[in-house]
Amino acid sequence: MFSSRSLPLLASVAAIPLSGMAAVQEPIGLNPENPHYFEWRGQPTILITSGEHYGALMNLDFDFHRYFATLATDGLNLTRTFSGAYVEPQGAFRIERNTLAPSRDRFICPWARSDKAGYPNGGNKFDLDRWDDAYFNRLHALMSAASARGVVVEFTLFCPMYGDEQWRLSPMNPANNTSGLPALSRTNVYTLDRHGGLLPYQEALTRRVVTELHDYDNLIYEICNEPYFGGVTLEWQHHIADVITATERDLGVRHLISRNVANGSAKVGTPHPAVSVFNFHYASPPDAVQLNYGLERVIGDNETGFRGTADLPYRLEAWNFILAGGGLFNHLDYSFVVGHEEGTYDYPQTQPGGGNPELRRQFRTLKRFIESFDFIRMHPDNAVIRSGVPEGCTGRALVEPGKAVALYLSRNASLKPKADAPATGPVSTTLELSLPDGRYQADWINPVTGAVDRQENVTARDGVLRLESPPFRDDVALGLRK
Repeated sequence: MFSSRSLPLLASVAAIPLSGMAAVQEPIGLNPENPHYFEWRGQPTILITSGEHYGALMNLDFDFHRYFATLATDGLNLTRTFSGAYVEPQGAFRIERNTLAPSRDRFICPWARSDKAGYPNGGNKFDLDRWDDAYFNRLHALMSAASARGVVVEFTLFCPMYGDEQWRLSPMNPANNTSGLPALSRTNVYTLDRHGGLLPYQEALTRRVVTELHDYDNLIYEICNEPYFGGVTLEWQHHIADVITATERDLGVRHLISRNVANGSAKVGTPHPAVSVFNFHYASPPDAVQLNYGLERVIGDNETGFRGTADLPYRLEAWNFILAGGGLFNHLDYSFVVGHEEGTYDYPQTQPGGGNPELRRQFRTLKRFIESFDFIRMHPDNAVIRSGVPEGCTGRALVEPGKAVALYLSRNASLKPKADAPATGPVSTTLELSLPDGRYQADWINPVTGAVDRQENVTARDGVLRLESPPFRDDVALGLRK
């Protein structure tokens, strides 16, 4: 890993202490100097992680204490958790031992069980007019455990019903509760005019969760996972953002709100004023960052997958996204399952994604690399690379003008798994960079091992710095400091 001699960690990114459960500080917010990043517990913060499949709260068999301990040991600082308003059947999306698909009678959600039998996955139907105290006790335990380990929770309130198999298990399905609401199409659940009476229950759930969690500083609300599926309307999303905002106004607190925009990339139109984080899924290449950088908000890539189970595609996705100026990255890690909360499950190759301890170490290398710079003073500027990017490769740079450059070279990786096969052999290159004259320390970092492969002092003359890379197979990182 990085040596203290070559890549000293700045005081601005000192380790977050493991003390404190509920917040006595301001919630995580946008950095006041550079809102493309976060400010948390008095420090500039970037969120990078490799997290479980969002069922840590709703799945009673999942040991989130062991899970958060693993993330902390791996040097990662984010998780994404679904509220329980949505649940999946076992086998959905070809995911083995899916944490979002609890075993029979092991699903818990905000609503209490009624005295009427008939829930398809065991137990009684739900009573949407009563809360389950055991759920909220577990919610507080989860938030406190994450806080103590320095982990931010992105709490996803809702999720579309992708198909009838998800709607069949939803507590909001009138067939699964005692509300007396009429039968409803799954594509009308998240609308303002066709919701069949569900909207007041969604509003009440939002208010209750926001009230319960008002004291926690390690919290970001996400309105809805992948709202571009299943009939979710933008007007409904904005309405839920309004409910969050109004509830927090009465509580005298403000947490960040995130909106999941698209798979891949898209340009955000007129954003809701309360939304501060814009998330994308499978954001490779990271065009979403450049398209939306002018919003002066955090741009995140908070789900990966569907590129095979090998490490390489997801390492390239992470480094390219963060070096493009992204402030949040969450790899969907299928090695976290019930009984393997330390992230060691040996999943089958049929999984839609990957994840393992070695890949998490590679993400830790990325996080430490970025944190070794005064990153809130940096902005993406690939124009600093005059020449030398090898054919078939991409070069990205974050620049603190006149002082530092974080640079990443990687071979191009398509979304298609066949394009993720290892390169045939190592390459090296001579880079020409546009930099102010003077002496620089150059540290070449191996993104796989975290080792400093080469360290040297180099000189820029006449506005140009020339330096040769060490041989690399798939990618290499360069830290330059004047």
